[in-house]
Amino acid sequence: MKASFYYLVHIQYLGYRFHGWAKQPNVKTVHYMIDRTLTFVMGQQWFKTLGASRTDAMVSANHAVFELFLKEPIEDIEVFTAQFNKNLPADIKALKIEATDRHFNIINTPKHKEYIYLFAFGQKAHPFSSPFISTFQDELDLDLMKQGAKIFKGDHDFRAYTKKPAQEKVTTRKIERSEIVPNEYHQASFFPNPSYAYVVQGKGFMRNQIRMMMGQLLRLGRHEIDLDYLQYSLKTGFDEHLSEVAPASGLVLNEVSFEQ
Repeated sequence: MKASFYYLVHIQYLGYRFHGWAKQPNVKTVHYMIDRTLTFVMGQQWFKTLGASRTDAMVSANHAVFELFLKEPIEDIEVFTAQFNKNLPADIKALKIEATDRHFNIINTPKHKEYIYLFAFGQKAHPFSSPFISTFQDELDLDLMKQGAKIFKGDHDFRAYTKKPAQEKVTTRKIERSEIVPNEYHQASFFPNPSYAYVVQGKGFMRNQIRMMMGQLLRLGRHEIDLDYLQYSLKTGFDEHLSEVAPASGLVLNEVSFEQ
């Protein structure tokens, strides 16, 4: 069935109890809960939803977007948003809904994404913090990790930073920002203190890429690798297996924007 009306729905969610965004058999995902709620709110009206990006299991989103396709228009967006939020689970929230048109393609339209990875180290954290921030009990060389984060900035071949890429897959990506800063994004009384945010910005990322980048920064902080090795891992032809993937619960899709 062909849609006649198109909307962008901006949402945020805590990913800790979900198996990622994409629908999968026999598990609870964010997309599944979105569609289930819309089915209840909209009754018999036909709809289709399509996400702008996917997140892995336990990864959260401060700002994500999906497109809603309808045969009939939403008469009052403000009322619809309130009804949608009333029926969504507590760990998903609709931020706003805006109309678009059939020329907009949420998959192919160039996007800019910002991810943050929240972490702390050198202590055992309060268990309540585990859905939001990853805490490593090792003592880490934070200054060296900050230097390493800067190495990721620019155009590099990230073939080693995704799981089993096809031989023909283009794995060159441009990272526009890559730095470790004090965590001023999210705070709670039970968070470890101090805490930090690894901030990464770019137009697109491969599966597990940011968590594998964070994994190498952790290895750097433990002095298991050096800066030269990190630079070498971004060269075309690097064929070692990078096995360390940072835990998912510290990763947050912080913002998605579309180029006009």
